[in-house]
Amino acid sequence: MPRSLLLALLVPGLAVAQAEAPAGPVAEEPDDPYLWLEDVEGDEALDWVRAQNAVSEAAISATEGFDALSERLLTLYDSADRIPYVSKRGDWFYNHWTDGEHPRGVWRRTTLASYTTDAPEWEVLLDLDALGAEEGESWVWKGADCLAPAYERCILSLSPGGSDASALREFDVPSKSFVDGGFSLPAAKQSTDWIDLDTLYVSTDRGPESLTTSGYPRTVQTWTRGTAIADAPVVFEAETTDVWGAADFDDTPGYERHFFWRSKTFWDREVYTLDKKGKRVLIELPEMAKLSTWNDRMLIELRKDWELKGTTYPAGSLLTSNLEKWLKGKRDITVLFTPTASKTLVNFSLTKNHLILNLLDTVRSEIEVLTPGKKEWTRTTLPGLPELGRVTASGIDPRASDDYFLNLTGFLTPSTLSMGTIGGGPAETLKQLPALFDSEGLEVSQHFAKSEDGTEIPYFQVSRKGLRADGKNPTLLYGYGGFEVSLRPRYSATRGITWLEKGGVYVIANIRGGGEFGPTWHQAALKENRLVAYRDFAAVARDLVSRRITSPEHLGAEGGSNGGLLVGNMYTLYPDLFGGILCSVPLLDMRRYSKLLAGASWMGEYGDPDVPEQWEYIRTFSPYHNLAPEDDHPPMLITTSTKDDRVHPGHARKMTAKLADLGKDVVYYENIEGGHGGAADNAQAAHLYAMRYTWLWEVLNGRTPMAPVAPEGAEEATE
Repeated sequence: MPRSLLLALLVPGLAVAQAEAPAGPVAEEPDDPYLWLEDVEGDEALDWVRAQNAVSEAAISATEGFDALSERLLTLYDSADRIPYVSKRGDWFYNHWTDGEHPRGVWRRTTLASYTTDAPEWEVLLDLDALGAEEGESWVWKGADCLAPAYERCILSLSPGGSDASALREFDVPSKSFVDGGFSLPAAKQSTDWIDLDTLYVSTDRGPESLTTSGYPRTVQTWTRGTAIADAPVVFEAETTDVWGAADFDDTPGYERHFFWRSKTFWDREVYTLDKKGKRVLIELPEMAKLSTWNDRMLIELRKDWELKGTTYPAGSLLTSNLEKWLKGKRDITVLFTPTASKTLVNFSLTKNHLILNLLDTVRSEIEVLTPGKKEWTRTTLPGLPELGRVTASGIDPRASDDYFLNLTGFLTPSTLSMGTIGGGPAETLKQLPALFDSEGLEVSQHFAKSEDGTEIPYFQVSRKGLRADGKNPTLLYGYGGFEVSLRPRYSATRGITWLEKGGVYVIANIRGGGEFGPTWHQAALKENRLVAYRDFAAVARDLVSRRITSPEHLGAEGGSNGGLLVGNMYTLYPDLFGGILCSVPLLDMRRYSKLLAGASWMGEYGDPDVPEQWEYIRTFSPYHNLAPEDDHPPMLITTSTKDDRVHPGHARKMTAKLADLGKDVVYYENIEGGHGGAADNAQAAHLYAMRYTWLWEVLNGRTPMAPVAPEGAEEATE
């Protein structure tokens, strides 16, 4: 399956190819007086947005130290003191790089010999700032898909203004130019995969009938060079009620194979391939399993328990079998990984002869290396991993070598990139970040809070050594709790500068709904059990208070996208636990979320609000519908982006308008560019993060909150 589309379907919180936002409201619901704010780029709605922005920017930017903080963040983001992470294609290592001179970035490459030096020599292939100036478009880089084995032809994904919708263009690497008359498609949610130099699989928007109810393409075409995309034959179709349909071609020499993907729900997929006669056949897999291939092997990740031939394989297991034999009905299984109560598989990576498993044991990194033999697999571990850090190993070129990159990071440990060869001794350091904030006197600890049902919820705390437990420490509690996403330690200079240096405490909560303990940890908070995730987060908040790390008036909650829904529910369900809420690019209106942009694709996570029985439980975690005018609520800053075409900005807009009309203390900021990430370049990101953390620091330290904006409608808002 094309990586771009796979990432697009992972979570609402990752930035990848999606559809453009509709020009107007999706459907009229008379009981919603704020529906007009769903008109993404309508004059009335944008006038309202600009009025909100003017008030919030004026108030927050007037805070002492704001300009200095914003400038320091921009200097950080533009600095060359970053690791230029690369991907190997053929003999070259490729990288996309942004800095002060190139805010939208350059796509470039270098050799391994040069990359291992302190000052690599880069060959610039494409300058996005120059391209944008030439074409009068605000292009943002979204990636490149290049044809093996030469990797000289690539399909580039370029997003206008940072939205997830991307234009696709064929690029010739040796000449550093777009191919005249080559493959090209306008911005849309779409994916392509090379079959050969003159043929692509394409999943794109061919009109309303070609899209699923989630807004993804459901048809696959085979597009031949020199022909119009409209004439390309449709070779595969998913159902309209599915999430998406796509295809890809595995061009591994000796193991070439076509795959067709039908995602019936977010988690449940059907995978087809072609037999030797060219007939499409279903690869029979257990429900909700994920499939990968490695030469002649299938790699099967289970998301539910599976019984086969009298043996039950638990959810979270990694299994392998021979694909050709499987298609003939020979279902012999080799178990590569079995989860335990504390240990889970995060992901795996391939080298030429080995399989690397990235594992978590109580949210602490472990790495195992598996090697297939004639009769059985051997298993070794990579030693020397930090106790509370985050380490990830990944194969560099699975077709050619057993080399791997090792990336180490931690809350207080600047990221280090090393390179090694499996069986060749310890990995050697290639690049290391300098210290980007003052971490002197800070320490990391792991704690556990007991949720309402008795489940132990781990959380990490970063704070001063010898922290005074007086309940007065400004504390930022971050969470996500959805889509099997694990929150792990990582070095964040942004939070170091904006929070830790000032003496604040930073906490991340590993609540259910995430993937820290595998699929069962995620599934414990699906649909009707969604409140479990919110109870877990509240339990961590209470534990911080009971340990006198902080108190409600000094405790802030932060989350974005699905995490925005999380903190939205903290606002409505647990308002007494927090002194301030940072809510970014959020889902909030769970009655209409499935009608807005990609929302229908997440019904496997939240449920279908159009089914009355499901709306009954969805309503219990819909912040937009659970506002109680009589309740005391903490101040809240809501941020989003006009160009967010993943989670509709209408969620944030409508919640803000409703809160303001109720007289609540709400501040709003909407970046006109930026997409789901909230910012299109470093300057926008620096401004946004300075606003967010300046506001929260002031609120949690008891200073006068920013004045709310309470427009009744567009005209009043712009007076």
